[in-house]
Amino acid sequence: MTHPRLLLADDHRIVVEGLRSILIPEYELVGIVEDGRELVDAAKRLKPDVIVADIAMPRLNGLDAVAQLRKEGCPAKVVFLTMHKDATYAAKALEMGASGYVLKHSASTELLMAIRAALSGGTYVTSEIAESMRRAAETRTASLEAPALTPRQREVLQLFAEGRSAKEVATVLHISTRTAENHKARIMDVLCISTTADLVQYALRHGIIATD
Repeated sequence: MTHPRLLLADDHRIVVEGLRSILIPEYELVGIVEDGRELVDAAKRLKPDVIVADIAMPRLNGLDAVAQLRKEGCPAKVVFLTMHKDATYAAKALEMGASGYVLKHSASTELLMAIRAALSGGTYVTSEIAESMRRAAETRTASLEAPALTPRQREVLQLFAEGRSAKEVATVLHISTRTAENHKARIMDVLCISTTADLVQYALRHGIIATD
């Protein structure tokens, strides 16, 4: 019997090891990656049936990684496994094309249900935040959205907020140092902020980088 192919993205090795015992009986674990850029590359190369990904990952967060994959036509089902309890994160995840949203402390009881729902064409949101997500949808709070920023600007924002230099950002994105600096200046102008510290705080508030 052929098991569905699964790609796991999480930069916490202890979490990954714990998930193996949950996933391996039902799924073929084709790869494990530790950041969003590796996730994009691995998904295109390995062509998994389902992706289980954290939101808070270095170099490129899970939401933006999945947005890139969707833009490029990746058909894999996506289930986010995260510590973020805020319903607006779940709403954002579904907007990005995810089929599931599970809190990490519920993984042992809910992750397999979420994956099965995703593979059958359904949607699963962890029970702890499903009701608050419905309430958030009614008020339509957009606290995590940054509509004024382009996908490339969000990438640049994350890298600078992680403490990388303009040269390092340029290397990751295959652009010139001057272009990286120009992106940063434009981002700060759009967001009406004046310091790198403000940039970091914005990225933290909007889930672009992890709090840990």
